Amino acid sequence: MGKLVIVAIGGNSLVKDNGRDSIQDQFEAVRETVINIADMVQEGYQVVVTHGNGPQVGFALQRVEIANEISGMPTIPLVNCVADTQGGIGYLIQQSLTNEFAKRGVNKKVASVITQVEVSADDPNFQKPTKPVGSFFTLEQAQAMKNEHPDWMFVEDAGRGYRRVVPSPKPVDIVEKDAIRSLIDAGYVVIAVGGGGIPVIKTGDQTYDGIDAVIDKDFATSLLAEQIKAETLIITTGVSQVCINYGKPNQKALEQITVEETKQYVSENHFAPGSMLPKIEASLNFLENNGSRVIITNPESLKDAINNQAGTHIVR
Repeated sequence: MGKLVIVAIGGNSLVKDNGRDSIQDQFEAVRETVINIADMVQEGYQVVVTHGNGPQVGFALQRVEIANEISGMPTIPLVNCVADTQGGIGYLIQQSLTNEFAKRGVNKKVASVITQVEVSADDPNFQKPTKPVGSFFTLEQAQAMKNEHPDWMFVEDAGRGYRRVVPSPKPVDIVEKDAIRSLIDAGYVVIAVGGGGIPVIKTGDQTYDGIDAVIDKDFATSLLAEQIKAETLIITTGVSQVCINYGKPNQKALEQITVEETKQYVSENHFAPGSMLPKIEASLNFLENNGSRVIITNPESLKDAINNQAGTHIVR
């Protein structure tokens, strides 16, 4: 069996731009991405795929809000919206990869695992939620919903209105890690921890309850990579390489950097908290827990990146 690589696909990469966010549009984006994943499999790598769900879980919440307002349909908890989007996006990837393998005559099976990810009920982000999701509202609308749901919190978001914010706790454990490992050992390409995983808290030795939150998919992927002992973690993003001094005249693309160099760049505030910083922090977590290398690049550069011809490589 080939070297084990885990590839994280961003939910935003499946929504190219406003007006191209239908399921068909997302299907087309997935089909483009899986070409590169199939290339990696044909080169002998054993691949696990994870994905984000940021825009998609926002769409799901918006549908729930509209249905409740227009026809009184019951609301759906956020944790269930995460589960729904995990299944929906997993289906897009699973079918697209299956079809790509069939087109190439590659005898490879694909399976999606509905994955629960344990978080701590004491995580500080539950007290100070930071992840904006769903629709934009006026102050009056937000206050009305706050009155109806006292535990909901809202923030003003970039001058566009008020949005509900939800907790984004750090992952503690991948509940289905053994099932994922078994499928890998059986030769499957596995899709797992979609949308960062379905957030759950432990209530007993082997019992869990879901909790409303959205886990960062890069942190969840890093933890999964550690627990299944992957050698390489690949995080896809909107740029081909990580840069320091981003957007400035002295911007510099990084090809290969060490953990120590990466920490220095973090201390110098080179990475934006809402975009590149979580990917860098997840990368460092993986490498400091016996991972071999991390590659950060865009989806179209996957094949070249795994062969050291593209992307930013972070090594120990």
